[in-house]
Amino acid sequence: MFRAVMVLAGAIAVNSAAAADQASSQPGQVPAQSSATTAAGGKGGIRLERPGQRDFIVDRADLIAPPDRRHIRQIATRLLNDKATPIIVVTVESLAAYGETGVSIETFAERLFDQWGIGHAQLEGQPWNTGILLLVSRDDRQARIELGAGWKHEQDGLARQIMDEQIVPRFGRGDLSGGITAGVEALDKMARGLALPEPPGPWWQYLAGALFAWGVFFSVVLSMFRSIAHRSEGSAAPAGAGGFSGGSFGDGTSGGGGATGSW
Repeated sequence: MFRAVMVLAGAIAVNSAAAADQASSQPGQVPAQSSATTAAGGKGGIRLERPGQRDFIVDRADLIAPPDRRHIRQIATRLLNDKATPIIVVTVESLAAYGETGVSIETFAERLFDQWGIGHAQLEGQPWNTGILLLVSRDDRQARIELGAGWKHEQDGLARQIMDEQIVPRFGRGDLSGGITAGVEALDKMARGLALPEPPGPWWQYLAGALFAWGVFFSVVLSMFRSIAHRSEGSAAPAGAGGFSGGSFGDGTSGGGGATGSW
């Protein structure tokens, strides 16, 4: 009797295990995932915390020097005030470090743009969506300018020019902080409809320019003082100062446009 009971118990255990294996292999049956796995994968979102509404920078790869960091924030603050257009700078060690193995930098940038809602889809009832993301992946040696859906296709060409002339050449010389800063300066001009900066030239051009500037300095300094002396003190305040007082993030979406570079 005891042996029969043990045989019956063993058969029940075997059948239960087989049933569990069969259920797990049925179509439509998805194994449960841990929260960590979901967070690392695409559907769980990119594991990057959004900066404050007027912080503008997430430097996870520690690429931006403190003076450049301050300069970038000054440029981004003025542009947001003047044009309701945020420039968000993000550096990462690698895309894989954020659970994005095998994902292109274009896909990463577009998803991050939409996840954070960079910019605003509308402003005072009018279509807007002019947010800008500058993403740099240090170990992948890639950078991406991602533009909001409100930018036109001609801005893709300007983004390509900025990437090729301002960012990548400096990155290739190891000046990542300088390349990021130059990129932000050029993106600011693009957003304002101004001419882009000239690409950096050889070192001797800078030396010649500095010598020329020093040579003419003393010839103009007196006229500068005269101009300051006759300037009205009240004329320095711009008319209608104020502008946009909102933040960098709302419901902005990527338009898929921009430019990618590598070095």
